[in-house]
Amino acid sequence: MNDQQLLRYSRHILLDEIDIEGQEKLLAAHVLIIGAGGLGSPAAYYLASAGVGTITLVDDDTVDLTNLQRQILHTTQRVGQAKVASGKQTLEEINPTIEVVALQERVSGERLDELVRSATVVLDCCDNFATRHAVNRACVANKVPLVSGAAIKFDGQISVFDQRDAQAPCYSCVFPQDQEFEDVNCGTMGVFAPLVGIVGSMQAAEALKLIVGIGESLAGRLLLLDARSMEWSSIKVKRNAKCVVCGQAH
Repeated sequence: MNDQQLLRYSRHILLDEIDIEGQEKLLAAHVLIIGAGGLGSPAAYYLASAGVGTITLVDDDTVDLTNLQRQILHTTQRVGQAKVASGKQTLEEINPTIEVVALQERVSGERLDELVRSATVVLDCCDNFATRHAVNRACVANKVPLVSGAAIKFDGQISVFDQRDAQAPCYSCVFPQDQEFEDVNCGTMGVFAPLVGIVGSMQAAEALKLIVGIGESLAGRLLLLDARSMEWSSIKVKRNAKCVVCGQAH
């Protein structure tokens, strides 16, 4: 690190658990963020400011006026722009020393597999089960840790799915891909603006911990937040040996 970086990241370097070695791990890391909306915004903000060397934003949508109540990567002037282009501009203004890759596409199949394979950690910040399961399958196949978050109305949830641990469940163990789950959209159900900030910031925290190798991740635990009472619930989740994605037969 040069003198400017030592100054920029000094408050991390002062932490014994991170220090210079941990900060260098962050600078060398690549985080893939699927979704540049409500959850992806705060997550990307903190990952960029913390010095994650490469951040890839994936989203095929454009900025809409209704997004601005909670999607803090974007501004009124950027309505109509691609979310990933808007996000890239914001993150580069926060930290011009990192690389931000903007991909305006809906990724799947081999393309998704390729992106996941290149990542240190993947953040699922999307809003539909089909994409969540596709991202989970790619993370399981490539043994890349996945930090999954969701928020709707006043309810949030977050967990980590890390296949580097043979005992840890994958996303499909908890939300089986062969079961019917109804996608609920904030466009019809609404969402409390700070809720996505809370969950997205926690996703960033879990990603940073995984990269540096500190603390205990949320692998094996699902945290649920009721923002009306501001109460958290923690549920232990186990690996399903019969899971069609990560089970022993696969």
